[in-house]
Amino acid sequence: MSDEPIIPQDAETDEAIFSEEELETGRVFFAQPVSFMMGAVRMDTMPAPDLPEVAFAGRSNVGKSSLINGLVGQKYLARASNEPGRTREINFFLLAEQIRLVDLPGYGFARVSRSIADKFQDLGRAYLRGRANLKRVYVLIDARHGLKKVDLEALDALDVAAVSYQIVLTKSDKIKPHEVDKVVAETIKAIAKRPAAFPRVLATSSEKGLGMPELRAEIIRVCSDQ
Repeated sequence: MSDEPIIPQDAETDEAIFSEEELETGRVFFAQPVSFMMGAVRMDTMPAPDLPEVAFAGRSNVGKSSLINGLVGQKYLARASNEPGRTREINFFLLAEQIRLVDLPGYGFARVSRSIADKFQDLGRAYLRGRANLKRVYVLIDARHGLKKVDLEALDALDVAAVSYQIVLTKSDKIKPHEVDKVVAETIKAIAKRPAAFPRVLATSSEKGLGMPELRAEIIRVCSDQ
């Protein structure tokens, strides 16, 4: 089977979700200057909510930093770590002076005390409830493992907070294409009745670049919606 990325298709029309123009617009936009703004440990220290934001959430070590780096074509913008639970603050990155990319603390098996883990995960929940300019949360799921109990608990919290979210599979290059299709189908079925879930799942690989053009186009589309 081909290792080429599969362009997401509309289930009803069997047409590509994104036009070539949208994909090119995404490539050009994400090639613009991007910089680390700040890491926030309290709501009152965060940037003013004057620009659209998209946030990235997921289990510890699911590949959030690598995905952000892959989106903007930089290796070291977001600091990746092999130590689960390393991100203990909310990190803001400014792209093209127009959009903020937000790296939320990982959830799950953080190698820190329960009290510290609760503290920075509570910060993430406060951010989700309190940012009117938050356009969407991208919940990252390891394609090799699919949705786990801790992921479902995070989705429950997003549903309760009425925050729009979309599932993004990471590390899709680590399994065969037909296995990726299976995980995508299973994930779509699992979120079908969730009120805040966006009904499209994107399979990506930050290492191989799979799905990155589509995710860039998705972000621009959601940030452009009024």
